[in-house]
Amino acid sequence: MKLGILSCAPKCYSTRRLVEAADQRGHDVQVINTRKLAIDLEESSPELYYHQKQLGELDAVLPRIGASLTYYGTAVVRQFEQMDVYTTNSSAGISNSRDKLRSLQIFSRHRIGIPATAFVREKQDVLPAIERVGGAPVIIKLIEGTQGIGVLLAETEKSAEAIIELLQSQKQNVLIQKFVAESKGKDVRAFVVGDEVVGAMRRVAQGQEFRSNVHRGGLTEAIELDDHYRETAIRAAQIMGLRVAGVDMLESKTGPQVMEVNSSPGLEGIEQCTQLDIAGAVIDFIAGRVDFPEIDIRQRLTVSRGYGVTELAIPDGSTYVGKRIDEAGFEEKDINVLTLTRGSTVVPNPKKSRLLEAGDRILCFGKLELMRELVPAKTRKNRESEVQDLPGLPVAQQVIDHA
Repeated sequence: MKLGILSCAPKCYSTRRLVEAADQRGHDVQVINTRKLAIDLEESSPELYYHQKQLGELDAVLPRIGASLTYYGTAVVRQFEQMDVYTTNSSAGISNSRDKLRSLQIFSRHRIGIPATAFVREKQDVLPAIERVGGAPVIIKLIEGTQGIGVLLAETEKSAEAIIELLQSQKQNVLIQKFVAESKGKDVRAFVVGDEVVGAMRRVAQGQEFRSNVHRGGLTEAIELDDHYRETAIRAAQIMGLRVAGVDMLESKTGPQVMEVNSSPGLEGIEQCTQLDIAGAVIDFIAGRVDFPEIDIRQRLTVSRGYGVTELAIPDGSTYVGKRIDEAGFEEKDINVLTLTRGSTVVPNPKKSRLLEAGDRILCFGKLELMRELVPAKTRKNRESEVQDLPGLPVAQQVIDHA
């Protein structure tokens, strides 16, 4: 396997360990400085140049994109995706994970525990938002902070209001987040590779510091996660579009609360803490998946006129409740059921003999007009009323695009 590691710091611990692990397994590995890559775009010919020369062929790329290089770094990863090179983390996943608000918005529609969070713009909305997340004390976060930078604890509503006003005056976007008192000064980092947690540690802050980041002097201890925490970490990484990720969780009374998903997690702290070969697990995973590069479904669907992908809910009282998938008439309508979600469990390629239950959600590919018939009348009516005033399109077309 020809592997490229995108990194601007070839001598840092994480990059060195990944190179070492790849070498030990007989792979051809190259560290590529992301800043030195140039993107060339021509019809049917996306290319990359490195030091003014066309980049040689690679089988896979492992992005190690620093926060300060997110925009250019994700553009480079996106170029590799267009060139059908396997990338461990998608460009969209990296972008989503770097924006704390965006990542929490994505999690909020799934059964992923997250701290109650608010985002406001107007001064008069600050105090009501603090009340909605549970009142003071609250955590105030910069949307794009890293390593604990830009994370503040406000003990009172007045101090929270003053901090937010100051940050907003400096053109900073901030989140107001519930303070999980029982987890003060500690959190859990789960290192996810594919569909496994290959290592986990608890980080504990020292002294009066409430941030547990290792970069802030936090101490670590190796731990074994229970099923709930392990599954939450894996699902959080997958929902975010990341195959290699560090998932940070608070240990609350109600279970795991995902704070952040890191698309370029450091290896030094967790390898030294757990004494596990995390770098080796990453390389082994890439070698096993290298033949399956990222596919942008939306791009592929443009050649399939009238077809699309949508998620359909099976509400209580639906005629489909209690029916097997092969009895529901999907095949006759040229509809393929790709996944079935029940609670927090996702079943890929569900068997045709599986019974449908109220509350199930099925991801389908097929003709949009035929799938429209499966949308409950109430939902369809609500969508039509939402888009009926959009200019320039007939209502039927608006519904398709809106959905």
